[in-house]
Amino acid sequence: MPIWRLAAALAALAAYALLCHGLMAHAPGHPLTVVALFAPLLGMLALAGLQAGRHLLLLAALLLAGLLAALTLAGRSGDMNRLYVLQHAGMHAALAWLFGNTLREGQTPLITALAQRIHREFTPAMRAYTRRLTALWAAYFVAMILLSLALYVLAPWPWWSLFGNLLTPLAAGSFFVGEHLLRRWRHPEFERASLVQAVRAYRELGATRAPGGR
Repeated sequence: MPIWRLAAALAALAAYALLCHGLMAHAPGHPLTVVALFAPLLGMLALAGLQAGRHLLLLAALLLAGLLAALTLAGRSGDMNRLYVLQHAGMHAALAWLFGNTLREGQTPLITALAQRIHREFTPAMRAYTRRLTALWAAYFVAMILLSLALYVLAPWPWWSLFGNLLTPLAAGSFFVGEHLLRRWRHPEFERASLVQAVRAYRELGATRAPGGR
């Protein structure tokens, strides 16, 4: 990806996060806020359901869209605040389950499976490291849920909005970059892999786990 495209993508994501924070902090029950916050997520869920042939996922996206429309028409802004928090917690809970479920006995940890598709030589040390990293990401997502709920209960709503819309992606990016730098420092013997290779491996792994995959 050319650097200008990467910069444009990051700028667009930053602008979207700022827009969501402004809308959520000052007009949480406004229809535009609901659309801005939930339309991308519901659209991705519906698209994933269509592409993978998972009709329950598509039905869930449609039911959630109907619930959001009903709450918005009723003007239940307080309920909308709680719904935003539940959305944030639900996404992180799903990610925690996605990573943590692969740590069960007989399963291949998620990051281990990705790394095996990237590296030509996969050593026992790399296997142990990727298993620990999978567990750390699962713990990270759980910690984000707890912090989110604590802010919702103890802090003013604009603080939670700042955390949910701006600090959450920054924290995930910092965790990702920090782990990458720490790995290069602590384990220089590990074979290097590019971000493009990681994204390609993730797509291939998802294809093999989808219905009708290899």
